[in-house]
Amino acid sequence: MKVALDPTPFHHSYSLLELPGVVADLGYEYLQLTPHVDMIPFFNHPKADDALVAKFRKACADAGVGIASVLPVLRWSGPDEDAREAAVRYWKRAIQITVDLGVNVMNTEFSGRPEKPEESERAFFRSMEELVPIIEREGIDVRIDPHPDDFVEDGLAAIRMIRGINSKNFGLVYVACHSFHMGGNMAEIMTTAGDMLRLVHVADTMDHHASHGLRYITNPPGNAVRVHQHLKIGDGDVNWDEFFGTLGEIGFYDRDDTVMVSSVFAENENAHEVSRYQLSAMTDYVAKYRG
Repeated sequence: MKVALDPTPFHHSYSLLELPGVVADLGYEYLQLTPHVDMIPFFNHPKADDALVAKFRKACADAGVGIASVLPVLRWSGPDEDAREAAVRYWKRAIQITVDLGVNVMNTEFSGRPEKPEESERAFFRSMEELVPIIEREGIDVRIDPHPDDFVEDGLAAIRMIRGINSKNFGLVYVACHSFHMGGNMAEIMTTAGDMLRLVHVADTMDHHASHGLRYITNPPGNAVRVHQHLKIGDGDVNWDEFFGTLGEIGFYDRDDTVMVSSVFAENENAHEVSRYQLSAMTDYVAKYRG
């Protein structure tokens, strides 16, 4: 298992090429390359040319930091066909960037629209028809997160959807702070996924179902919103013994294809301290539950 830092909290304080050094200084051996305005931004075409990709790869090597995964977020399931076609073009460039970085893992979100699940599923599989052969040819392992407000949000439904792609090059991402949108049945989702579960994000969140659904109040009532946080371990309602314990039971820690990512976004003012705390807490929990 690789343990990585999502450097998103540092995007506004450091340049792209400075990020590997920051990650190394915080004690991590790996980073997750999340959407960045100079590399693969949210929803739009990648902005890095081959020269910048090479410079970033060198910056990582110089800092002694590996790239555990590349995370694009693109509208490949968008029910708007023009947006979907564009996302497929952007995905092709993102795949090439990943290959040129010497990385074979990409993780992403289902995207699409929850109020248009059938249209989004049709769009998703149209995109798969074009992208799966490229992903398999390049030896990329794509792991998908059922993100809140995607057309697939439930964890078990996500497993079924990934299984339907019918390719061993696709797996599941479990994001701890999405647990209460994924169904709240953490152990069931993880054990059902088994070896399909190959990447996890570690961040805490409040249970929006608590207090009889009144933990968070939006007006007018019934707003179609998804509320969650990316807090440090212990600041929310996630059951961390269940999280790390179940990962231990399914052998997640001892596999060479798995990645654990610290992804706290809610405390940028203390990002350095929080990142160090996360690494220490994750290390302690893994040691406690490793088989």
